Amino acid sequence: MSGVALTGTILAYGACTFFTWVGHHRDQACKTTDGLCWTWWDWAAIPLTLTIALTVLAVVYKRLEIRPRIAVIPPTLLLAPLPLAAAHTTADCWAAAITGGAWACSLALTTCTRYRIPGASATAALLLAALIVLYR
Repeated sequence: MSGVALTGTILAYGACTFFTWVGHHRDQACKTTDGLCWTWWDWAAIPLTLTIALTVLAVVYKRLEIRPRIAVIPPTLLLAPLPLAAAHTTADCWAAAITGGAWACSLALTTCTRYRIPGASATAALLLAALIVLYR
């Protein structure tokens, strides 16, 4: 599980850093525009991040023999923006990275029969805490 946590941490920190860079690039490119302004990176950021994360998680989970990957990878990717955004709004990219590691590890724990309940409980607690932080 430490490999999954490390992978989640690296992916979350990379995504946070990339989105920060995209925002900085947009601010510089749209400095002279008064209206709405989007750059190519704004349109490519989410699909590019999801593609990289999907590829990395599929390879790492296969190497770590975490099964069923089809049941773990989609919730890891689709629900991860909530806890990551909550951690980033309250602290910084490092908090989002730590949360990403905890999120990936808690979801991977649900694949083990022995740790299914604690993994699901940790996942639900992270998701509930993120919703409270984001929507209070």
